[in-house]
Amino acid sequence: MKVHHLSGNPSLLNQFLAELRDVSIQKDSMRFRRNLERIGEIMAYEISKSLSFEEKSMMTPLAEKKSQLLSNQPVICSILRAGMPLHQGFLNYFDGAENGFISAYRNHYNNDDDFEIVSEYTAVPSIQNKTLLLVDPMLATGQSLVAIFRALTLERIPSEVHIACVIAAPEGIAHLEQYLPENCHLWVAAIDEKLNEHHYIVPGLGDAGDLAYGNKL
Repeated sequence: MKVHHLSGNPSLLNQFLAELRDVSIQKDSMRFRRNLERIGEIMAYEISKSLSFEEKSMMTPLAEKKSQLLSNQPVICSILRAGMPLHQGFLNYFDGAENGFISAYRNHYNNDDDFEIVSEYTAVPSIQNKTLLLVDPMLATGQSLVAIFRALTLERIPSEVHIACVIAAPEGIAHLEQYLPENCHLWVAAIDEKLNEHHYIVPGLGDAGDLAYGNKL
């Protein structure tokens, strides 16, 4: 798996990341969602550079003009619910893309730090021979992404796979490298220090779903 780390050089991406983490700014849920969306737009642009383009002709009011246009629109699949603002950012740029949604959450079956990944909802178009963009704001242990990737590719094989995460832990990246195919691409805005004893990213930003949409029961 090839890892693309996007925040290594100073850019506006770092401004949006800093605002996502800032506990005083996090109180504004609308701004938190918008920053996730803007990061999605930046990541969509960066990923687009690695996709296939073809030359097509069009008519302006004055003459014919040839341009390099995207060969095939991708399938954007996000993990509910935290992935929704990030998904919108990708959709703002890949505006002809097909869309998929899948749920995944940690089930702490013993009410301790042990958990299993549970997925109860899937609405995804065919990904056979298509470019799959799998987007999720946080890559902690990597277990949910591996489980979802396996479920999506059980019967249909995409032509290429790009996974986009805003913040990742080294442990999660290592888990993906161990269990996902070598030709997958992982795009990460920021790679943080570690996971803590509760499997949360440090320094991280907290629960992205709660910050975007409010606390859940």
